[in-house]
Amino acid sequence: MFVGLDMGGTHTDAVLIAGGQVKRHCKTPTDPEDFLRTVTRTLDAVLEGVEGGQVERLNLSTTVCTNAIVTGRTSPIGLLLEPGPGLNPAALTCGQKNFILSGSIDHRGRPTSPLVKEEIKAADRELRQAGIRHLAIVGKFSPRNPEHELAIKDTLSPGYQFITTGHHLSGRLNFPRRVFTACLNSAVAATFSAFAGAIKTYTTARQWPFTPHVLKADGGTLSLEASLSLPVETILSGPSASIMGALALAPTTRDAIILDIGGTTTDIAFLADGVPLYEPRGINLAGYPTLVWALFSYSLGLGGDSCLRVKDGHLVIGPDRQGPALALGGPAATPTDALITMGRLDLGDKALASQGLTQLGSRLGMTAHELAHAILQQMAAAIVARVETLLAAINSQPVYTVREVLEGRQLRPRQVIAIGAPAPLLAPELEAVFGLPVLVPPLAGVANAIGAALSQPTTELTLLADTQQGFLTVPEEGLRERVPSGFSLDRARHRALELLQARLRRLAPAAAGAELEVVEEQSFNMVSGFYTTGKNIRVKVQVKPRVVPLDRQDAQGEAEGNV
Repeated sequence: MFVGLDMGGTHTDAVLIAGGQVKRHCKTPTDPEDFLRTVTRTLDAVLEGVEGGQVERLNLSTTVCTNAIVTGRTSPIGLLLEPGPGLNPAALTCGQKNFILSGSIDHRGRPTSPLVKEEIKAADRELRQAGIRHLAIVGKFSPRNPEHELAIKDTLSPGYQFITTGHHLSGRLNFPRRVFTACLNSAVAATFSAFAGAIKTYTTARQWPFTPHVLKADGGTLSLEASLSLPVETILSGPSASIMGALALAPTTRDAIILDIGGTTTDIAFLADGVPLYEPRGINLAGYPTLVWALFSYSLGLGGDSCLRVKDGHLVIGPDRQGPALALGGPAATPTDALITMGRLDLGDKALASQGLTQLGSRLGMTAHELAHAILQQMAAAIVARVETLLAAINSQPVYTVREVLEGRQLRPRQVIAIGAPAPLLAPELEAVFGLPVLVPPLAGVANAIGAALSQPTTELTLLADTQQGFLTVPEEGLRERVPSGFSLDRARHRALELLQARLRRLAPAAAGAELEVVEEQSFNMVSGFYTTGKNIRVKVQVKPRVVPLDRQDAQGEAEGNV
């Protein structure tokens, strides 16, 4: 049996899957102040009567890190930056306390100027006095040689709660993205640790012998233990669960649009020939470009609980959410109230919903029912407008999928896959405005939890070799080893795949047989005068993201238990 849990800002969903079918599913309110209570209540509901030995896997997706960043509820960060010569670091100082340190490593990993220990110790004293306990240490070209980052860390006093070193994040060389990623990683560490602690407490009480996994932004999973040092990888875990859930519930080989319509937002994603698109450079979050490799998604501030208001004689929907619908005791009218007024949703106090829409409609010259129809049509039109804008941007450049780059390929969606609790209720308006068939698969309301449950582990690493210096490095592993002058691209590729297999066995032993692939490789000669002095080699390898589709019989009907 597989269990999937998706903790969103509004609701937490869980599913129990056995024999390729969803046997039970559950949706409960999320308590952001008590993760353990939320986790316990939700998982207990789907696991009632299930013995611990019957459960083989628990996969999780969560928006806790994303929400912490968006709402500003993160830990204050101390940034120790080694920018080296030729770069103005002012635009990179994103910490609450920022320290520009002497020292530099060049593009080939050679130290060109030393660190100054007194600068590090002075920064240490100031950080301790300010009470900052979460740090990011980032040096330019540290993936080529991390010795300065490690030396800075070793010079600091003990007692810091969490320290991110830039070279540990990725083997790519984009210094600004590395800085922002390191800061975000440390900023969300405490929030993610609280979530992970709730999961560990629950699984320990259940005496489960396996390690839970967390869905990453790229659609793969990472063990809970490994994710504690890389919580930034779980940013956009929720949207990636949406995509993987849609693939599990409604696999296709066509170009398609995926819509996950929730209470606060609608997440938009795309498939090219049934394969998810991804962000080739890394996601942008709260204005910060990062190195977090992720499935492409866009979050539109429009959902079932979006606040309705009239402004300058026009209806405005969202993007804010003030609470649940009026019919459920909320403070303002929402699209959910429109669905209740139209009779599409039997929930809460219908009189309160109708009264709220009547008051708004009087300012627009509409009855409650006329306004309800207008709300749904406006929501659908706003979603379509954003989809068209995103498609125009995607089609202006190469289309990147998790399998390949499709040069010259134009994305032309032929269907819409809609998931999320409001999806079946909005399908008629979406189909009318899109002019495309809208498929709402069974169990669309818990698609995120299904996507989490059925996603498989992924990881990646980058091997960098300089045969003139006689070294190779793998930043993600903190590895630096000698290589002979005749070290070739073929040998680098073999070594990278060997190290990736070992990394996968360590992080996710059950997935040791997963498919590995080379996603980038290059080798060029280094020349001095008229002579070749060595080769510079770079190879990036990864485990392919994938999801196990549900049994097709399950697509024809609901799960056995909705608890």
